[in-house]
Amino acid sequence: MEFTLNGNKGYSKVETYDDETTDKLSSNYKDILELLGEDSKREGLEKTPLRVAKAMQFLTQGYNMDPEEIIRSAMFREDYQQMVVVKDIEIYSMCEHHMLPFFGKAHVAYIPRHHITGLSKLARVAEAFARRLQVQERLTTQIKDCIQNTLNPLGVAVVIEAQHMCMQMRGVQKQHSITTTSDFTGAFQKNQATREEFFNIINSK
Repeated sequence: MEFTLNGNKGYSKVETYDDETTDKLSSNYKDILELLGEDSKREGLEKTPLRVAKAMQFLTQGYNMDPEEIIRSAMFREDYQQMVVVKDIEIYSMCEHHMLPFFGKAHVAYIPRHHITGLSKLARVAEAFARRLQVQERLTTQIKDCIQNTLNPLGVAVVIEAQHMCMQMRGVQKQHSITTTSDFTGAFQKNQATREEFFNIINSK
């Protein structure tokens, strides 16, 4: 995915895709439409295989991202040793079991030891892992491990709250259920007061 400056009109998005992958995915999605009983040549579906092929590459672009490099690109030495929290990070991912979306919010915190990172990088790390076929439990741990391994902070906390379309559209069909996962390291794991401070922050309006 690329962003280019469009004169005085601001930034415009330019999407780039691998042609060979797009062609193969398009062919497969055309077959899927026909296996489902549709006419892949009718007007409304004629370009659907191509659109879905591009959409799937966009939704799984995290495979082409290096989350640790995202953090390293904006690491700064700093003596600050208090909690840093970025909450309500919107996440959109796809359940690997049914390839249906799940979406919600991630709350990420860390306590620096010697280094901090740009605040936007925490959101980008969440995005890089979310834009893959996932389960929420693994997504939570991957974000935590990435920050811990790269920054080596005194502790990391990650909480994700998400709704899963595989529960809402099919299966048990419970429309208002929310799944919450959490994972901690260091001070957040060992110190109840630190963990409670984190939860108080993410639960405040």
